[in-house]
Amino acid sequence: MSIPNRSVLAALPVALVLGGPSAGNMPEQVPRTPEALGERLFFDTNLSANRTQACASCHNPDYGFADPRGMASPGDDGVSLGDRNAPTASYAALIPTFHRGEDGGWIGGQFLDGRAATLEDQAGGPPLNPIEMGMPDKASVVARLREDPAYVAAFSALYGAGVLEDAEAGYAAMTRAIAAFERSETFAPFDSRYDRWLRGEVELTQQEDLGRLLFFSQQFTNCAECHKLSETEMDPAETFTDHSYHNIGTPENRALRKMNGVPLGTIDPALLDNPGVDDPAQRGKFRTPTLRNVAVTAPYMHNGVFQDLRTVVLFYNTYNTQVEARKINPETGETFGPPPVPETVSLEELEIGPALDDQRIDALVAFLKTLTDARYEHLLD
Repeated sequence: MSIPNRSVLAALPVALVLGGPSAGNMPEQVPRTPEALGERLFFDTNLSANRTQACASCHNPDYGFADPRGMASPGDDGVSLGDRNAPTASYAALIPTFHRGEDGGWIGGQFLDGRAATLEDQAGGPPLNPIEMGMPDKASVVARLREDPAYVAAFSALYGAGVLEDAEAGYAAMTRAIAAFERSETFAPFDSRYDRWLRGEVELTQQEDLGRLLFFSQQFTNCAECHKLSETEMDPAETFTDHSYHNIGTPENRALRKMNGVPLGTIDPALLDNPGVDDPAQRGKFRTPTLRNVAVTAPYMHNGVFQDLRTVVLFYNTYNTQVEARKINPETGETFGPPPVPETVSLEELEIGPALDDQRIDALVAFLKTLTDARYEHLLD
């Protein structure tokens, strides 16, 4: 059974951004740049069937552009509940186009399975997904845009007169505007405590610095094997992901499946949901997410199975410990569940280094918290 990505959305108020160069004699309150238009679209609930959801619903700007409401996001119909956790849109503009790397492995692409090659492709997906925003077709979405005089003026000025008279052209222009907003500094400010440390503006605590050393160590954790893009450790533009695909053995989220009706034991095909991939060896592999803002974008993993960041680190540690007591999920009091697709688990990357004690677990969590954008630091414990 194929389970589509559930990036569903919810309405949040936002001030209309106007600034930028003049685009002609447009009426007051009309977005004057693609970024400003994209921001207005990002928060517009009128682009969903029941006018209840916008991109900001499960990409909430107050919570790292992720969805804090639950393990998966509800649909515009108020009934549908997906099977995947909405990934953060923070730093999403830096994800490369879906492609094969030098080693032949898949890299990049939007959604957890990379099925949208570009940011524009991703922006066009949720409005037409029946369990997300639920619009029947592109023409219906563009008709909603034509209801708003500000949109008519802005789209004409920015993308050509009459662009909203053609469903394909109008829809494509909408996705371009949303992508333009998502490429703005709002989504990728690079102003976390870690970034400020790199610039010499603050000092890390002893615990945070231990976590940093552990994170980048190939001997102790190997975290940076998949969660580092740059060849150097001190790159100010580090995204903390190489955008590659791996199966890390994340256990089934039984609680979520009791809520959404997906039968227990159903396998999420992951990368095999991507129409460009047909290799069975890719089953169960998801794109490695950025760790920026990870401390404020719970729940975790592709299915939202973990609620606490420390639990995530403990889960990784199970691959390097033989002590049964260290294989207990503190959130359930039971052993971490088995991998749904054991044959493709990335054991070479996961089984490395010694088991970590609580001091080192806590140090890693402390370091991961330093990757939080300044605007979200008030959300930290």
